Amino acid sequence: MKLKKPSFWDYKRPNIISYLLLPFTVPFILNNFILSFSTRKKYQNIKSICVGNIYVGGTGKTPLTIKIYQILKRMNPRTATIKKWYADQADEQKILTKQTKLYCFKDRKYAIQKAIKDNMDIVVFDDGLQDKSINYDLKFVCFNKLTFFGNGFLIPAGPLREKLKSLNKYDAVFLNGNDENIYKLKPLIKKFNKKIKIFETFYKPKKNKKFDKKEKYVIFSGIGNPESFKKTLVDNNFNIIKEIIFPDHYQYNSSEINNIKNLAKKLNAKIMTTEKDHVKLNPRISKGINFLEIELVLKKEKELINLIKTII
Repeated sequence: MKLKKPSFWDYKRPNIISYLLLPFTVPFILNNFILSFSTRKKYQNIKSICVGNIYVGGTGKTPLTIKIYQILKRMNPRTATIKKWYADQADEQKILTKQTKLYCFKDRKYAIQKAIKDNMDIVVFDDGLQDKSINYDLKFVCFNKLTFFGNGFLIPAGPLREKLKSLNKYDAVFLNGNDENIYKLKPLIKKFNKKIKIFETFYKPKKNKKFDKKEKYVIFSGIGNPESFKKTLVDNNFNIIKEIIFPDHYQYNSSEINNIKNLAKKLNAKIMTTEKDHVKLNPRISKGINFLEIELVLKKEKELINLIKTII
């Protein structure tokens, strides 16, 4: 059974529950310490970029992976993406398959070997910063602008896989999402790594005539940060009258979708979801449900290109 992310994880300050759970973060601290001594394999005949996070889920890794793939394709090296296979992440795997050349296996090292065999020049990993068996050429950390690092505690007291001081190991931070109030974030990031590059992105809906903004909309999503989806819609003047939130990577059944349709009919509203959720819907029950195509827009793209050029 999938569980929703605890709301207290994203409080600006830890609450009593966070402090009570602090002793349970010890295994994660020990695990990270032990993994820091792992031997990482360096691949000489292929370059690698890892787009990951230290915040659990919902940081925009997959859209950014696709964006970097598109940039690399324009730069001409033979490019592919790699994502570790998980049974409950078919949504992201389908999107990556549709928009990139994807190698998806249970073992990332096997995937990179397959890419080498196919004469790829560079691969972009969607997730994998915590996989200490590979020495990536560039390591990027994603945060969502709305949640950033949450309450700052490790799992299960907070949403972090690693402490913020781990930023000193990475090459760049990407602040993803549609929130411009980030003036406090950059100095905090630089506190842990003065040399780290900081990039910003925002989500822009692609023009689509099937949406009438005069209509009322019921929206639903099962993604890491549904707040970001709703904010994108509100910022683009969609009239959202009801939001239904499911856990990340949620697998919908017919009964749940029919309930959403009945609710929308009762409210005289249209239904909208994310592309990531829509690809999971059985075609038999997806009729009448539209998804919003989102384009990730990267600020300072030339600066990112220059950073990538340092490894190719």
